[in-house]
Amino acid sequence: MTSELPEMRASDAERERVAEVLREAVAEGRIDMEEFDTRLDAAYKARTHGELQPLVRDLPAPGTTTELTPAADAGEGGGGWASRIGRGPATSRGAFAFWGGFNRKGTWTVGPKFHAGVFQGGGDIDLREARFEQRDVVIRCFTLMGGIRIVVPPDMDVTVRGFGVMGGFGETGDTSEPSPGSPRVIITGFALMGGVGVERKIRSAEKRRLKEERKKAALEKDKFRKELD
Repeated sequence: MTSELPEMRASDAERERVAEVLREAVAEGRIDMEEFDTRLDAAYKARTHGELQPLVRDLPAPGTTTELTPAADAGEGGGGWASRIGRGPATSRGAFAFWGGFNRKGTWTVGPKFHAGVFQGGGDIDLREARFEQRDVVIRCFTLMGGIRIVVPPDMDVTVRGFGVMGGFGETGDTSEPSPGSPRVIITGFALMGGVGVERKIRSAEKRRLKEERKKAALEKDKFRKELD
């Protein structure tokens, strides 16, 4: 974990995130049990970010290890989660639209907290090709007479917690088991006379690959039929 304000008070959630990194490190053999016990005790006693940072400065975050096998690291469509997490700093931490729109897509980098708001407008947030400053991400969306669409790949670990009044806040699309090392994304917020929709869709590259495979299969089928004739 990093912080520009080492004197800032640490929260229970931040202490627990450090503890998770330590547990992963001892499981991988990066530190021994004695060092793990010492660091874990210090983590739970830490009062500030400055006290937490040295405990994990020399350790990778869970899910970003370089020892992952190609299959485990592939993610949906072979995207490679490990290569996309810990890629800070964030290129965007929020977006707002008033009588207009915004979009975040492509290979942009998402911060651990992203705030989005629209008033009589719309917004698109596409995480299919995004990179992530940290593995844990919270996206807060607020809409008033507008809408926000969030597109995620089917294998991303996503939890939707928002609610709507005279509107909607929900998720559509096919959901598969989260891939190993996937970012953990929580989408929350409030929609009034509008909506926030989380849509699961495969990546554009994967869509092109499947299209080429179907085209190849169709050509082979036609060739087989001609040979029978």
